[in-house]
Amino acid sequence: MDIKARMIDIIEKEAAAIRAIRVTDAFVEAVSLLHSCNGKVVTTGIGKAGYIANKFAATMSSTGTSSFFVHPAEAGHGDLGMLSEEDCIVAFSTSGKSNEVLEMLNNASRNLNINTVIGITSHMDSPLRDLSKIVLDMGSDIEEPCPINITPSATIAVMLAISDALALTLMELKNFTASDYHARHHKGYLGSVTRPAPNYGNS
Repeated sequence: MDIKARMIDIIEKEAAAIRAIRVTDAFVEAVSLLHSCNGKVVTTGIGKAGYIANKFAATMSSTGTSSFFVHPAEAGHGDLGMLSEEDCIVAFSTSGKSNEVLEMLNNASRNLNINTVIGITSHMDSPLRDLSKIVLDMGSDIEEPCPINITPSATIAVMLAISDALALTLMELKNFTASDYHARHHKGYLGSVTRPAPNYGNS
């Protein structure tokens, strides 16, 4: 096997999957819904999608939109209590059929009266659609570069791109500045390049 050529092929297939995303009016509606959310943005997902949901919450929290991740399995063991009626949920599920995610959304609606849900999936006819106010289409013909066509990588790259598009557009709508960013992310490399680090030494 030509390892270099194979790695190039994998990267190109993931890039192609991202380029194939159709940004419809639903994406605009999703940003508007998040922008007008009076509570916090709650993200959820299981498996690899859960990691993207967690990262999405982290990105939004550092760019002006208070957000946190709730593991859908833990939601049934008390973590659903972290949510309130004014919160918005963003649910990631490639299949749109993940039982843990669907159960969490059902319980959030039935028990907490939370019906503001944005679903992100590649199966627009899945049960996730019925539980979502807005559904964002990842695309149904995503080719996984995995040699056995199972391991999610291109689909996860698409999820990441969509979540970043939502977060960064929302950030711009809020006129979020470098100073605002530094107030939330004052440590590490990003904290130091946003503006000079504070001098805690003797003046």
